[in-house]
Amino acid sequence: QVQLVESGGGLVQAGGSLRLSCAATGRTFSNYAMAWFRQAPGKEREFAAAISRNGGRTYHADSVKGRFTISRDNAKNTVTLQMNSLKPEDTAVYYCAADYRVTNTLSTTSHDYDYWGQGTQVTVSS
Repeated sequence: QVQLVESGGGLVQAGGSLRLSCAATGRTFSNYAMAWFRQAPGKEREFAAAISRNGGRTYHADSVKGRFTISRDNAKNTVTLQMNSLKPEDTAVYYCAADYRVTNTLSTTSHDYDYWGQGTQVTVSS
């Protein structure tokens, strides 16, 4: 079992930055690939970024590539999402998720993730 708690959300103007953090407790953090998903009102949850167990590989959705960066610190059991050049369309609840599958692939599918945080709201005003 892994417990995930997100923080760092808030209200920011377009063009601004936010840094989301996700703290993990429970099983060995480095055994999990990690990801950030987001869900805007009235829309399905969508993939934003993922990172491998040792942090050596990352993958970002086209919608955030070049603006968002996922990273992790296995010594501190945290994964972060640095969000720059924010746009109003980035407004959503952001969730971190953990994938315990033994695989070298980074999944963009929410069904592949075993544990989820409660989410943190990000609102970008125009």
